[in-house]
Amino acid sequence: MATHATVLSLMTDDVVFMVPGQEPFGKEVFAAASESMADVHIDGASDIVELLMLGDLAFMRGRMDITATPPNGKSDHRSGYKLTLLRKEGDGQWRVARDANLLTKKS
Repeated sequence: MATHATVLSLMTDDVVFMVPGQEPFGKEVFAAASESMADVHIDGASDIVELLMLGDLAFMRGRMDITATPPNGKSDHRSGYKLTLLRKEGDGQWRVARDANLLTKKS
């Protein structure tokens, strides 16, 4: 299981996330939301449908299916498509620069 610090290291400092029903947000908001979900069990799958590299930029189009279960036991199941833009940084590492997910609640 990846640590919180590991997940944050996979993002550029200027990363932007776009999700339904919210204004776009960056790394600090993502970090705070992640920390607030420390006790939530997350189970999911992600399939890459398309991957295209263009120099120091790449994009991935894929599908995700995620279930989050907080300590109270009430699960939240979401699935749908996502589009991620990756950027190769000065240290040679690829990091998430933009991420748009269209995951919707499933019953």
